[in-house]
Amino acid sequence: MSHLKHIFFDLDGTLVDSSKGIQESFEYSFKQLGKECPEESIIKSFMGPPLEVSFASVLEESQVPEAINYYRSFYKEKGIWGVRLYEGIPELLTQLKEAGYQIYVTTSKNQPTAQKLLANLAISEQFDDIFGSLPDSFHKADVLRRALQTLDANPEETIIIGDTKFDIIGGKEVGISTLGVLWGFGSQRELLENGADLLSNSPKHILKILKEHFS
Repeated sequence: MSHLKHIFFDLDGTLVDSSKGIQESFEYSFKQLGKECPEESIIKSFMGPPLEVSFASVLEESQVPEAINYYRSFYKEKGIWGVRLYEGIPELLTQLKEAGYQIYVTTSKNQPTAQKLLANLAISEQFDDIFGSLPDSFHKADVLRRALQTLDANPEETIIIGDTKFDIIGGKEVGISTLGVLWGFGSQRELLENGADLLSNSPKHILKILKEHFS
């Protein structure tokens, strides 16, 4: 088994609970468009995939760019503050750095917004780099592929840690290992159905799991 060097973290639902800010940003977007906001269960399903995909599932194609602009405008000013770190995450990041891993964020959230959010939480310096959604690469596999290419990282020495099937699917597409976490927006069933290699129900267990499965 290959030695693990690079750890890619999803952001929303993995490092941070951003559900309040995301919910309010979607509500604002639909209100500005004069549309009824989808029910809560549908909004919850939007917490993981790119905005382009989520809005396209409920709006006409021509309305998607405007909806994204409304969302990002509100999130940048207000939604970004409705975020909290999950318990145990700061300690986990410190442990991983001390163990010699290189750690990164790979998120479908807009890259400048992700950078600002992590800076607000005072943990951006814990990461070796932050990769997010850009206009030409916003699917999770696109972000992961860009990270691998930028870092010249060996996929066999890399893992994605995330809370939804989109993290697992993206990881599988680019050929890296996958670890699903059970405290976020996804479910154990969907993580397993999409082929998660490993699972963790708490940040405090992740380092032990990685050491057990990679040498």
